Amino acid sequence: MNKPQQALHTVFKAACASAAVIGLVAANVAHAADAGNGKVLAGTHNCAACHGVNLNNPVSPEYPKLAGQHSDYVFWALRQYQMGNGNPHLGRNNAIMQAQVQSLSPSDMKDIAAYIESLDGGLVQKK
Repeated sequence: MNKPQQALHTVFKAACASAAVIGLVAANVAHAADAGNGKVLAGTHNCAACHGVNLNNPVSPEYPKLAGQHSDYVFWALRQYQMGNGNPHLGRNNAIMQAQVQSLSPSDMKDIAAYIESLDGGLVQKK
């Protein structure tokens, strides 16, 4: 390959790599979490039935307080319930939660997580 062709080939490869990176970045930010939609989804999935008013007053001690929890944690917890299957390395095993999240898309779960994070809650971080 002569030098002009080699240079053109290198530029072409760099342009393709740049386009691929831009596409991946765009795909990851295509859905900004919508806490308003998350509030609607939390209502339609009746989260308060177990997690209590404002998701901060569970009806039973075995249910966690959710209000104020980090959205990344909530998203992955919901995703793990969706994966289920009883394997602690691949999912969480709770029949009620597994049934609640089966119809949710990843963007729905991100919206719910954003809503939960936006709530004032009784969670505290240890210092």
